Amino acid sequence: MPIEGSGRRACYWNRGPRSQSSIQRGARPREPGEGEDVHRKTTRGPGLGSFVAILGLALAAVASSGCRNTAPEHPTIQVFKTPTCGCCSKWIAHLEAAGFEVAATDLPDLTSLKNENGVPAELGSCHTALVDGYVIEGHVPAEDIARLLAERPAVAGLAVPEMPLGSPGMEHPDPARHQAYDVLAFGREGVRVFASHAAAGGD
Repeated sequence: MPIEGSGRRACYWNRGPRSQSSIQRGARPREPGEGEDVHRKTTRGPGLGSFVAILGLALAAVASSGCRNTAPEHPTIQVFKTPTCGCCSKWIAHLEAAGFEVAATDLPDLTSLKNENGVPAELGSCHTALVDGYVIEGHVPAEDIARLLAERPAVAGLAVPEMPLGSPGMEHPDPARHQAYDVLAFGREGVRVFASHAAAGGD
């Protein structure tokens, strides 16, 4: 960046010999550029420092906005499934489409995992997931998981027992075969209905 005043002839000016006629006795010779920029310097607009400060504030605002826009909407869901479970992979795709980040782990058997996390045997399904302190068993819709995380009830988790046709990941080519099903909340207080989903064509 050029320094202010660089490039002027005054920076390299050689005064040469002075004549007695042009210099009064006792008068100090005027230095190059002395007095000629006074008006210009006092009327100049905001300097470089002000411009840099404004630019910095603008960049900070853009960066802050970008961080908000890219922040994940939901916490990551850890999904545990068997390697050959096709409907489990479809359920994972359903979660990702709803904005969840998913970390999937294949296990040869899920029985111990279900027992350790308090999943009642009668509520068991083909996969088990963990998210933000809750257990998700089976083909629970993403909207119900989001509601669970928003309301944070005192339950261990949610379950859709078995694999009802029409639940996320269990869609059938013939919607007429879809079934109504309930999403159940389970925990120390027992089991209750958390949400109900009608079959295709239902209310």
